Amino acid sequence: MNRPANPPMPINFHANVRRVVANPVLRASFRGAMDFLTAKRATQFPDANAFETLRAQGEQIRQYALSRLPDLLEQLETNLTRNGIQVHWAQTPDEACRLIIDIASRAGGGLVVKGKSMVSEEIELNHALEAAGISALESDMGEYIVQLAGEKPSHIIMPAIHKTKEEIARLFADKVPGVEYTNSVDELIQIGRRVLRDKFRDTRVGLSGVNVAVAETGTLCLVENEGNGRMCTTVPDVHIAITGIEKVVEKLEHVPPLMTLLTRSATGQAITTYFNWISSPRRDGEMDGPKEVHLVLLDNGRSTAYADERLRATLQCIRCGACMNHCPVYARVGGHAYGTTYPGPIGKIVSPHMLGLEATRDLVTASSLCGACGEVCPVKIPIPDLLLQLRQQSQGHSKAPQLPGAGSGHKTLQSIAYRLFAGLYSRPALYRIFGLLATRLRAFSPNQQGAWTRSRVPLRPAGHSLHERMKSRNGAKVK
Repeated sequence: MNRPANPPMPINFHANVRRVVANPVLRASFRGAMDFLTAKRATQFPDANAFETLRAQGEQIRQYALSRLPDLLEQLETNLTRNGIQVHWAQTPDEACRLIIDIASRAGGGLVVKGKSMVSEEIELNHALEAAGISALESDMGEYIVQLAGEKPSHIIMPAIHKTKEEIARLFADKVPGVEYTNSVDELIQIGRRVLRDKFRDTRVGLSGVNVAVAETGTLCLVENEGNGRMCTTVPDVHIAITGIEKVVEKLEHVPPLMTLLTRSATGQAITTYFNWISSPRRDGEMDGPKEVHLVLLDNGRSTAYADERLRATLQCIRCGACMNHCPVYARVGGHAYGTTYPGPIGKIVSPHMLGLEATRDLVTASSLCGACGEVCPVKIPIPDLLLQLRQQSQGHSKAPQLPGAGSGHKTLQSIAYRLFAGLYSRPALYRIFGLLATRLRAFSPNQQGAWTRSRVPLRPAGHSLHERMKSRNGAKVK
């Protein structure tokens, strides 16, 4: 695949990390939140064998759907159209935004009230709507908070997890007319509810995401806890749903196992408060529901991942966020440091397909490869293995089909250093000479050793090598 004419600028991950690590309040907040979420998840999967059985089932369902993805998408379109839902295809974020703006404009909607949708964040929909003279209001509480703050979500399930209740209280007092400062969580929730309830009645257009689309019935499934998603999809005259092309499954019977894995992995709940099934607009004689339902199916790099059988497992993701909650890197730096819509381990393997490797070259190396993300993934995505494959492409060492920006992470000096390392360790005589020089000249080791010495003492060779010490065990002492 050819590189885009104007690839995104590289994400300044290292600078972002330094800024976050210097904020002890933010770090403590994230650490506490991640510990809470991992503990809640653990209570939902007390039996390791039962969990592994369910994971295997989820993996099989997702892999089966992906193996038939083109056919299932055609079947989905046919059955949605039969049900009265209008289907639109978008190759790029710009195309998706134009489609949604056109639908909203024809509906006479000067305001779009949105349920939670990470795909709408992915395409920067709010900015596009604003540029077209259409207001967008987030109705999910977490999304509403970050919208008021002029920020982006820092977690795919809990967008405002980086905010303390005191920060939210101050934000509401500053941004919401007629609201006084209160750090009572219940009162803050009621403030948001009062603001949003009026907007649901006033708007003509509601927008939502989709958790799963069922091909055999033409059904859109949406899970949530606040009821705002149900309001967005039933009160306005026009409902626009947007999702990635990978979210389709073949049968209704495939949904319950995936939802069991999703809700328990995401929030530690056996099931969410609301489970919405949307199969058509309002029919004759029905008292509520939208008069029009539209589905926008977005590609945005997903077909690139699909085309590479080694990277196709990326598309198995059900967006639960468990990999983030268990990732030692994410727990330390938070979501905003990644500079992408999808942060954490899943973001490191998804974002290169959307933005190219040139923009995301630092993300694929921002992992200790500890494997925690792969162990907790409810659909068994081999995230560490995929990261290694993306690192190879970033360095230009992979012979597989290349992503845009492949080779952009290659550094000549680093490459020379690794060649020297390989040469020394593959030739015993050279290795012994190097070891002798390194130990005897240890006093000349540099004090500044790049990123290592930003937070660590300089590395210095020992006075004598291990081989020398082993030889001296039964002889004279080595000083």
